[in-house]
Order: sequence, then C-alpha cells, then structure tokens
Amino acid sequence: MGEENTMAAILVIDDDRAHLSVVVDTLKGAGYEVKASPNGEAGLREIEENEYDLVLTDLMMPNVDGMSVLRQVVESAPGTKCIILTGYGTIKGSVEAIKQGAFDYVTKPITAGELLLTVDKALQFKHLEEENLRLKRELRKKYRESYIIGTSDAMKKVYDLIDKVADTDCTVLITGASGTGKELIARAIHYDSDRRDKPLVTINCAAIPQELLESELFGHEKGAFTGAHKRRVGRFEMADGGTIFLDEVGEMSPALQVKLLRVLQEQAFERVGGTHTLRVDVRIIAATNKNLSAAIKSEKFREDLYYRLNVIPVKVPPLKQRKEDIPLLVTFFLNKFQKGKDKKGMVFSPEAMEAMLEYDWPGNVRELENVVKRMMVLCDSEVVGFQDLPEHIQVHSLTVRETESSEGIEEGRTLNEAVRDYEKRLILDALEKSRGVKAKAAKLLNIKRTTLVEKMKKQNLFRNAAASSL
Repeated sequence: MGEENTMAAILVIDDDRAHLSVVVDTLKGAGYEVKASPNGEAGLREIEENEYDLVLTDLMMPNVDGMSVLRQVVESAPGTKCIILTGYGTIKGSVEAIKQGAFDYVTKPITAGELLLTVDKALQFKHLEEENLRLKRELRKKYRESYIIGTSDAMKKVYDLIDKVADTDCTVLITGASGTGKELIARAIHYDSDRRDKPLVTINCAAIPQELLESELFGHEKGAFTGAHKRRVGRFEMADGGTIFLDEVGEMSPALQVKLLRVLQEQAFERVGGTHTLRVDVRIIAATNKNLSAAIKSEKFREDLYYRLNVIPVKVPPLKQRKEDIPLLVTFFLNKFQKGKDKKGMVFSPEAMEAMLEYDWPGNVRELENVVKRMMVLCDSEVVGFQDLPEHIQVHSLTVRETESSEGIEEGRTLNEAVRDYEKRLILDALEKSRGVKAKAAKLLNIKRTTLVEKMKKQNLFRNAAASSL
C-alpha cells in the first residue's frame, strides 16, 4: 500500500450491517480514516457534507441504491473514486457501472486482501490523476509566464480569468488597445485548455481585404470566383477540434458578421461557392481594439453577434495602468534580444528607468519592446542612460519633472524667471505632443523652427547629440 494512501478518507455505504462492520474494521486496521453509512440516504448526506478520497457502496439498497450514490459522486465530487460492491455481480452490471464512472465493480464476498488491493489501486489511480493535473498546471503556468509578463494587480485579474475560462468552451472576447498583448492572452487560453493538442489558428480580420476574408475563413470551391482554380480549405476547417482566434473582429463586414453568427450558433457553414454544409468543433476567441458598443449604435456591428462573442469578456489593461510591470518587461525583452548577441550585460540606469516609468506608453507593450530593441542596436554602452532614450521619452520626463518643480510661484522669484519657466514648460509640452519633432513643435507654438532651436539652447533642453538633428 502506498504511503500517500494511508491517511485517505474513505466512506463505506452498505445496508448489510455485518458486512459493513467487516469492511470498516479491515480498512481501519490498514490505517485509513473510515466513515460508515448504513444506507444510501445517509451516504448521500455524507457525500454532500464532507470530502472523501474514496466511496465504497453496496449496489442493492432500498430507496437509494449504489448507482444513485455513484451518480451523486460523479456529479458533486468528481475527484472522488467510487467502488461498487455487490452480491449479484453480472458482466452487464459491471460494464454499466464503469460507464457511469465507477473505478471498479467488485462481487461479494471479498477477502480482506482483495479489498485492500482494490482500494489501494483506486487511491493510487486518484493520486496519479492529481499529480498529472498538477504537472499540467505547472506546464501551463510556465508557458504563460514565458510570454505574458506582469505581477501587477491588473494582470493578476487577467490571469485569474484565464484560469477560469481555459477549460471551458465558452466564447471569449478580448478587448484592449493596440499593443497590449491580446493575441498572447488568446494563446494562453488555448494552451491552458483541453484543446491544447489541437490547432490554434489565428487570422487578423483587418489585415485581409474584406472580399477575400470570407474565403480565408470558410474556404471556397473550385470555380467559386475568378482565380479559384481549386478547392481551398478555410481557417475554420483548419481549426476543427481546436481554437480559432479572430483578431480585430470589429473590422468584419456586415455580411461576414451574419455568417460568423451562424457558426457561433450552429458550428456550421458552407464554403464560398459550395452547397454542402460543413460542421466543425471550434472554440472561438475574438479580439478588438474598437468600442463595439459604439459600433453597434452606429450600426457597424451586429448586436446579436456581440452578445454571442462577449460570453466571457477579458479586458487587457494598457501599460500606463500597470507601470509597476515595466521593469519586469524590460528585463524580459533584454533577455529576449540578447540571445546570441554581444550585449549580454545590458541594463537601464536608474535615471533611464525612472523616465520609462514616467512615460505613458500610448503604444503599450509593443512600443516598450521596440524601444528596448532600439537600445540594443544603438546604445554603445552596456548601461542605457537617460540621454540614450528616444527624445520623446526624454521630453516627457523633463515635462513631468518641470511641472512638479514649478507648481506655483516661489517667494523671491522674479517675473522674468517665472516667464522663462513658463516658456520652458510650453516648449516641453509642444515637443511631447509632437514626439520630439521640432518642426511640428514649432508649428504648435506658432514660431519658426529656428526660433524654437534657439530657445531650446537657452533653456538647455538639448540632452544629446541626436536631438539637434530632429
């Protein structure tokens, strides 16, 4: 008997009190924690009120028989194993019990040795199932942590949703601004699910002309349109048994929305130019950076399709709402881009990291990734300093610090000093809005570019050599 089984909790249900007593004594003598129930009704109450690793139940009992007990175990305690004991064993009864979820079907009388061996096998099987589930969860977590980075409260909520929805077949709608990582969330849901060994097929509905998108999604028959020289299998057929990820679903035309609605309702469609109805088993995950509620009001998106897609909504937060994740993301991208390169010790200085934390990242994680990649290529030092950062990030940081340091007029400041500080803030604000492009900043300020450059020199706003070339 395995050591992990000795403290297992076992419930024995039998209306034959003499047999019940023998079974209970045998199991207790082997070190198990055992509870006895003299009939099916009492057994059901025990199953509802307490947790058991294993239930042994007699088959033939008045009112509530062993099969009723088995059904209750399977429904309310799926992790609990169940062994049917009967004095009237038949092959048909054994097959039916196993089909209904019993671990084993044992004919009385049973010796103490046979009983303990059967119980040990059931508990060993339960232990292996639990260990297998634990290892699968660890592998899923490792996959997720390899691609989705963040320990902020905002991301923890996303992780919780992934855990809850992964093993269901519910349709998921992922919303969030461009660059937030919506496809990574879709991949995590797929690889966390029971469909992980089946295909994950992705398609960007905005990247393909609408007149070709229907054929991409549903396939076409030979001769369906000019250039259709042979039958083509669509993405939904490719994803059969697995998951299809419809990115930027808000860009789909009204006609295609109708066809997608039918797939959601019936899991059925026809290829373009075809009459044969195809049926598929596909989980649909959709994503959009659009406000679909507004699109519904303007009649650009079907309301019924929206509700079909939005069964489980997952909102991915923008990077500015989880800035505490930026250092982790920077480290992740540095490690990603340093592979096979000379700059394996590159880090960001505290001043540079502070500027990165102050910046709002309108392009989200994708913009941060591109900045780190740029630093890997352009920075000659192993330490990325403030002066190495893109100028629009420098300008934003200077604006923030200037605003914080000049709120209100300090006692003793002259009017000229106050005007100079105000001019500096206006210049920094214009540079930030123009992302460091001086011609655009000068236009915002309604001055010549040369005048702006002179004022920047007087204000000591040139932080690096690259700045003067913009």
